[in-house]
Amino acid sequence: MLNGLHGSCRLVALVLVALALVALAVSVHPGMPAAQDLPPPVGPEGPRVAPRHEEQGLYSQSWFQLSFLDLREDFNEARAEGKRFAVIFEQRGCPYCAKLHTEILALKYINDYLRENFRIVQLDLWGAREVTDFDGARMPEKVLAERWGVIFTPTVVFFKDDLTGLDGKWGRRVEAIERLPLSYGQHTFYDLFVWVRLKLYEKDRNFQRFHISRIAEREALQPAETRKGN
Repeated sequence: MLNGLHGSCRLVALVLVALALVALAVSVHPGMPAAQDLPPPVGPEGPRVAPRHEEQGLYSQSWFQLSFLDLREDFNEARAEGKRFAVIFEQRGCPYCAKLHTEILALKYINDYLRENFRIVQLDLWGAREVTDFDGARMPEKVLAERWGVIFTPTVVFFKDDLTGLDGKWGRRVEAIERLPLSYGQHTFYDLFVWVRLKLYEKDRNFQRFHISRIAEREALQPAETRKGN
């Protein structure tokens, strides 16, 4: 009985800590959107989405942008559709890249959200296809990766939703947020794309505060027995 009491106290303490963190985030940043203004924190995981396995050894998604690799054109097409534009660097044999496609993007609700809200161009860290950067410079994929300072895969590069006044600029000047290597789990990955899609970084550059609030939402949706077990 004593053990059960201790367990209950611990559960209450964890819930209170989670609520306190969310309250702190909202109080410090009152511009944080209400839960009803965000997509659901979780969704249906099936039917699972199988990735494609390309000839060059990369996993890919059927909806990834079919591109002539002129990034300015790709950006403009995304903007015309009301979507955000991003570039993702991957490489053959990368275990994190494989996990991204076979475990995270395999979940229906995550795959659907990215497909409906983003246009993504996939580049090979060691590839030889010619890419035209935002300033008009042309170079192979691997040289572009060096130019941008990409050294880890998978790395996603998110771009601003409006490049007015940035003609001829490239790199950090046209990017929306700092780059985050995608070697983490499904919830962090999903929250990151939601954070970028809704431009929440304009209200608070600290992604972690938003992520903590989403964790609390997921905890609240779990059955009491599951929370107790955790």
